[in-house]
Amino acid sequence: MQKKTALITGASGGIGYEFAKLLAKDCNVLVLVARSGDKLLEVKSELEGLAPVSVKLIAKDLALPGAAEEIYRVLENENIDVDILINNAGIGCFGKFSGTDWRTEAEMISLNIVALTHLTKLFVQGMVKRKSGKVVNVASTAAFPPGPLMSVYYASKAYILSFSEAIAYELKDTGVDVTVLCPGPTATGFVKAAAMDRSKLFRSRKPAAAADVARYGYEAMMKGKTVAIHGAINKIMTFSIRLTPRKLLPPIVRRLQEEFRS
Repeated sequence: MQKKTALITGASGGIGYEFAKLLAKDCNVLVLVARSGDKLLEVKSELEGLAPVSVKLIAKDLALPGAAEEIYRVLENENIDVDILINNAGIGCFGKFSGTDWRTEAEMISLNIVALTHLTKLFVQGMVKRKSGKVVNVASTAAFPPGPLMSVYYASKAYILSFSEAIAYELKDTGVDVTVLCPGPTATGFVKAAAMDRSKLFRSRKPAAAADVARYGYEAMMKGKTVAIHGAINKIMTFSIRLTPRKLLPPIVRRLQEEFRS
C-alpha cells in the first residue's frame, strides 16, 4: 500500500487500538481520536516504537455536538488529507428501555450514529475528489435483529449497517470503498462499560479477541469488501436471521440477552 494517512476513532483500546497497530505499518501518519488523552499518549509511544509513523493525537469526546467538525477543521488547517477512516468509537447500554438512563442513550445515539455519519460525510468528500479512499464503519452482528434489553444499541448498529451498504453502492466506481465490520461478542473494555458482561450472550461462549476482529476487518477493507462478518458462527447466525420470521426474533434475542445467573 502507498503510504497514507489514517484516522481512527476509539483508538485508545480494543478494536480501534488493534487497527492502529495494523495501520502503523502502512501509513505515514496516524490520527488517533479518543476521549482519554493519557491513554492516547501511551498508544502513541508504543506505535512510534513499532514503525516509522507520525502519530497525531486528538483527545475529543465525539458524543459532544460539533466534535466531528472540530476534528475535520484541525486536520484541514494542517493540510492533512485522510485516506483511511476507521469509525470505531461506540458505546452501549444494557437493560429494559423503560428503566435505562436517557442521557446515556442520547450520548449513544450521538456517538454511534451522528458522529460516525458526520465524520464520514466530511472525509468522504475529499476522498471522492482524490478518487481514492477507504472507510471502515464498525457495526456488529447486533445490526441484524432487534435487540430487547439493548434496544437503542441494536438499533444504532442497524443504522450503521444500512447506511454503510447504501453509501458503498453510491460510491462504487469513485475509487472509494466502504466496509462495514460486524463482529460478534468481542473482548474489549466496551463490554464491561455497557454492562454487557452480565448477559448470557457473553457468558455462553468465549468472546473473540479484538486483535483477530481488527485483522479480519483490515483484510476486508483491503479487499474492498462491503459487509464483513467476523467468525463462522456469526456468519451462520446472521444468515439464519434473514430466514427467521421477524416476529420470532425479539423473544430469541431477549433470551440471549438475559442477565446471567450462576
